Amino acid sequence: MKQLPEGALTEIAAYFQVLAEPTRLQILNILRTGERNVGELAQMCGFTAANVSRHLALLTQQGLVERESRGTSAFYKIADPSIFALCDLVCGNITRQIERTAERRAAFTTQG
Repeated sequence: MKQLPEGALTEIAAYFQVLAEPTRLQILNILRTGERNVGELAQMCGFTAANVSRHLALLTQQGLVERESRGTSAFYKIADPSIFALCDLVCGNITRQIERTAERRAAFTTQG
C-alpha cells in the first residue's frame, strides 16, 4: 500500500468494509463449497432472501462473487478464491492474539 493515491485507498477500504459484516462472511463460507441460489443461501444463513440479496449485491460489486442467471433463478459463486487466503491469514492472526492474551492472564493465576 506504499504511496497509493487517496482514490486507491478508498477502494481498498470499501473492499475491507464489505468483509466487515458477519452475514457476508457466512455467505462467502457457504459459497466456498459451491454455487448456490439466493433461496438456498437464505435458508442456510437463516435470513430472508431480500436480506441475502442485498449482501450478495455488495459482494458482487466488490468482485468477490459472480452472479449467473438461469431461468428465473440467480446463482452465485466465488469469483476470487484468494479471499479465503486473506480470511485464513486474519483468522490466524486473531488466534495468535487470543493465545497471547490467555498466556498473559495465566501468569496472574496461582497454581497450587
